[in-house]
Amino acid sequence: MQHIPAISAILSPKHIAEYVVNIYGFDKTTTCTILKIGINHTYLIITPTKKFVFRVYFLNWRTETEIEEELKLLYSLQEKGVAVSYPIKDNNHKEIQKIVAAEGERFAVLFSFAEGEAIRKPSEENCYQLGRAIAKMHQQNLNKKIARITYNSDTLVNWAFIKTVAFFPEPSLEMKFFKEANDRVKLEFKNADESQLRKGIVHLDLWYENMKLKGDSFTFFDFDNCGNGWLFLDIAYSLMLIFRNEPNKENYRKKQAEFFKGYEEITLISEEEKRLIPFGGLAIWLHFTGIHVVRFNDFSNQFFSKEFLKYWIQTVNVWMRFHHIEIISKPDVNE
Repeated sequence: MQHIPAISAILSPKHIAEYVVNIYGFDKTTTCTILKIGINHTYLIITPTKKFVFRVYFLNWRTETEIEEELKLLYSLQEKGVAVSYPIKDNNHKEIQKIVAAEGERFAVLFSFAEGEAIRKPSEENCYQLGRAIAKMHQQNLNKKIARITYNSDTLVNWAFIKTVAFFPEPSLEMKFFKEANDRVKLEFKNADESQLRKGIVHLDLWYENMKLKGDSFTFFDFDNCGNGWLFLDIAYSLMLIFRNEPNKENYRKKQAEFFKGYEEITLISEEEKRLIPFGGLAIWLHFTGIHVVRFNDFSNQFFSKEFLKYWIQTVNVWMRFHHIEIISKPDVNE
C-alpha cells in the first residue's frame, strides 16, 4: 500500500494528555481537549489544580530559534511584571518539545493559562486599562531586538501583495486597492520622521482573542507573530480591531481617547506615531491576507475566497476612510 504523507495532522487529545502527564509529571487524571485548530493547534490541559495551554506548532511554521526567541521574550516580560502567558518547563527543564506527527517533527510548548474573559466589545474603561497594559509591555520592549523578523513596509505589505496577487491574478477593485495600499504604505513609512517613532519588540496581533481581562488586568498571549518594528504598530492594530467591533463610531472615538489616556499615563505617544496609526492598521491587516494565502491548504481554505477578499478589503477601507484617507485613486481595475 502506497504511503501518502500528511500536511497537517490533528493530534489526538487523549494521547496529548498522556504525553503531558509523562513529561511534566501531571496527575494521571489530567485531561486534554482541543481549544483551536488554527495557524497552530492549541489544546486545553486540565489538571486537578490548574489549567494550561499546549501549543503544537504547524510543521515548519516557526524554526526552533524563532520559538526560543518568543519564549525568551515571555520570560523577560514576566520578570518585569507584565501579565503574559508564559512557558512551562518539563521534568527535564525543557520548554520546547519535539513531537513526531504523521507529517513530520513538530514543535510544541506548554503555556500557563490566561485567566479571565476575552472582550470583543470593550467598554471605555476596558480601553483605558488596555492602553495602560500595552504601554507597560512597550516600556519593557523599547529599543530591544530579538532574532526574528523585522516588520516594515516590505515584510508587512509588499510580501503580502506578492502572495495575494499570485492567488487572485484577475483584475479586481480589491487587488487594485491592495496594490495602491502597498504603494501608499511604502511611501508613508519611507517619509516618516523616524526620530519620533519608537522601536522595539512588537506583538503584532493584539486583538481580543489574544488577551484576557480579569478585573482591571489584561493578560497577553499568543506571541507567535512577535518581531522587531515600530511600537505604534501594536497600538494601530489594537485600535483597528476595537474600531471594527464598535458599530457606533462616535463611541469608538471615546474608546480611542480612553485608550490613549491609559497608554499616555505610562508613556507618551508622539504625534508622528498617532499620524501613522491608520497606516499601521492597514499594513497589518493586509499582512494577514498574505498569511491566509500561504496557509490556504491547512488553515484558510474554509473561508478564503474572492467574496472573503471583498469583505476583507472593505473592512480596512472603512477604517482608512474613517481617518479621511482614500486609497484607490482611480476606478479602472485594469490600470
